[in-house]
Amino acid sequence: MIQNLRIMLIDDSKTMRNIQRTMLAQMGVEQMEEASDGQDALSKLGAFLPDLVLCDWNMPTCDGLEFVKQARARGFTAPIIMVTTESEKTKVVTAIRAGVNNYVVKPFTQEVLSARITETLAKRAAAA
Repeated sequence: MIQNLRIMLIDDSKTMRNIQRTMLAQMGVEQMEEASDGQDALSKLGAFLPDLVLCDWNMPTCDGLEFVKQARARGFTAPIIMVTTESEKTKVVTAIRAGVNNYVVKPFTQEVLSARITETLAKRAAAA
């Protein structure tokens, strides 16, 4: 199920994108696009058309929350998972209200990432 997904990784840390890319590759994902901040991601959305987005919250230029708001305002409907160090309940609620489908707190394991992706896709399928 995860293997055929087109996934966009948005994080200002190249190291974090590399970690996510490695984990996803081990899960069988082959089609990935990277963006260094929300603005970079917004400029690549139309061309790449991801099935799922993994997005950091704290980034320069355009942070993850602003990316989510702008992407949703443009009609982007694919699931977005916020991958961040922000773990306060109020932050989680704010992200979900903005249009985030799930949440992963850093640091995380491959098992946690896989579970969140599977869970998010199952919720999406059930709602369809």
